[in-house]
This record gives sequence, C-alpha cells and structure tokens, in this order.
Amino acid sequence: MAAYLGIGASSGASASDIRCLADEVLAAGGVGWSAVDAVATSAGLASDPRLHALGRPVVGFAVAELGAVAGTHPSPRALREVGTPSVAEAAALLAAGPGARLAVPKRRAARVTAALACR
Repeated sequence: MAAYLGIGASSGASASDIRCLADEVLAAGGVGWSAVDAVATSAGLASDPRLHALGRPVVGFAVAELGAVAGTHPSPRALREVGTPSVAEAAALLAAGPGARLAVPKRRAARVTAALACR
C-alpha cells in the first residue's frame, strides 16, 4: 500500500504541532512513518522546514490543482487564506494518484490540518 500524508499549516503552527497531528492521522490509518511515501501540501509550503522535519519527501501542488480535486471536505478558511477549499485532503489525493482514496479524512488542530490517502 502506498500512503501519502497531506498537510496544511498556518504560519503560526510549530513543527511540533504538525508532527503531533501527523502522528495522530497515521495512527488512525494504521500506518507508520516508514510507509509514508511523501508528505503532500500546497506549493507555497513545499519548501517549509517544518514539513521537511517530518523526514519524508515533500511534494507541493499549485492552488489550481488542489482546487480541482473532487471528494474533499471544503474549508472556508483554506479558501480564504490559501485560495483553495482543500489543502490536506486534496494534496494527499493528488500525490497518491489515480485510484487513491482517503484512508483518514481531514483532521484539524489549532493551526494544522492533515489527511491520509492510500492506493
């Protein structure tokens, strides 16, 4: 099984905030870090050291690509702040590719969202 962790984060989120929610999502999906093929996010966060600290490859997608993904749970906040209604779920699904499904739908913490897609 290929697993892709989608992450959305505000500038106020710490690396610890991100790791904590990521660990929660992976546990909910029954997946360990070694099974994560990539962390997926928006292009604007793809070079963020907080995501690279997770120790997996990071891939970013343009806002237009994220906005074109169906089957996500839209967020007015993400739309307002990033320009797309979904970051974590859409990025995870895009990274996982055709035939992907959300194994763990978006979960939220104060300044972070995370989702897990598999194929």
